[in-house]
Amino acid sequence: MEKQVIHVIGGGLAGTEAAWQIAQAGVPVVLHEMRPVRTSPAHHTPELAELVCSNSFGAQSSDRASGLLHEELRRLGSIIIQKADEHAVPAGGALAVDRGVFSRELTKTLASHPLIELRRDEVPKIPPDGVVVLTTGPLTSPALTEDLQRFTGMEYMSFFDAASPIVVGESINQDIAFLASRYDKGEAAYLNCPMNREQYLHFWQELCAAEKAELKDFEQETAKFFEGCLPIEEMARRGEETMRYGPLKPVGLFDVRQGDFRAPENQGKRPYAVVQLRQEDKAGQLWNLVGFQTNLRWGEQKRVFRLIPGLENAEFVRMGVMHRNTFLNAPELLHPTLQFKKRPTLLAAGQLVGTEGYTAATAGGWLAGTNAARLFLGLEAITVPSVTMIGALFEFISSASPKHFQPMPPNFGIMPALPKKIKSKQERYGVYRDRALGDLERWSTGLRAS
Repeated sequence: MEKQVIHVIGGGLAGTEAAWQIAQAGVPVVLHEMRPVRTSPAHHTPELAELVCSNSFGAQSSDRASGLLHEELRRLGSIIIQKADEHAVPAGGALAVDRGVFSRELTKTLASHPLIELRRDEVPKIPPDGVVVLTTGPLTSPALTEDLQRFTGMEYMSFFDAASPIVVGESINQDIAFLASRYDKGEAAYLNCPMNREQYLHFWQELCAAEKAELKDFEQETAKFFEGCLPIEEMARRGEETMRYGPLKPVGLFDVRQGDFRAPENQGKRPYAVVQLRQEDKAGQLWNLVGFQTNLRWGEQKRVFRLIPGLENAEFVRMGVMHRNTFLNAPELLHPTLQFKKRPTLLAAGQLVGTEGYTAATAGGWLAGTNAARLFLGLEAITVPSVTMIGALFEFISSASPKHFQPMPPNFGIMPALPKKIKSKQERYGVYRDRALGDLERWSTGLRAS
């Protein structure tokens, strides 16, 4: 492929945004989209940036995580957010679009840009030279998937993906939850929510009765290979005691606040069952429900999982999901600039890097496209301040635990903690917003001047 242009592979939201930012920087770009030459099981049109699920980009208010990311991207000149604003439809407090018009207008806008060449072809291998941006999403073609596996040396690509819910640490009732490791070995690294028998049986019954989400047709075949990582509701349906011999096993877990568990008088104080939460981020603001991969509907997840003692007021930043997914183990492979550690002229963005949601994909496209253009022009790649939502998102995916990495949507839990604790959630989110937009303004002004 030509070295005198940048190649962006994949014409979804991330690829469309990346190609636009590259062209706006004065650099020629080829945007490769395999549709309609090769179709995908999720898409229905040949248009760029087709919205294959909902037509909503999430809450619009800037004191919500998705709304703050909208506003940051709006101020950074995102073509996706610009077109979303132009083709918005009434949706209460959400930014939703007329999906057909939205995609057609983006296709027309990019195809008419003098520095963008839209090629309808499948790219089966990573181009070996020049600056390249990968934005092929969760349905990366089999040939390119194999080439990515060879390049990374990792069998990270998928698999029928299952992820447990993540909750904000401040919303966990730590009068009930206790820090401990099994048999008190090593650092007390898990939060433990204890259940007595009555609580456990009620939770088990509600979990068995909860309503599941339906899998898409193309995911049904993949799902049968999923026995090694059962959904928590399937585990519950296999018997009353199954979870107690699995992720809710209470053996070796004791609340030291109740006294020395080694003392004879405390030997009978072991909980009947225990739900464990594992720290998800360096700051300890996010906690993952261990072993709770699930295919329950999101409303059902909130209802049932809040029956767990200590999680009665849990604030969920990511719901449990099960679906076919392709994503990189970003903490192992990527810098927060979205450059590959192994090859700095190769970048990636979108769901491929382990972010969730339309707006997060757009943010990745903006950053990868901006940095691709800078590298092409001989400039250093940039990172966005971590107190912004966009900066926090890519700081998280590049620094999370590689062993337990799962895709992450925008949320306030990944942002650096405020210097002073604010109890009111609405007020706290407003402070996060003001800090983010203030820093973004100062940073972007300096970037334009450099």
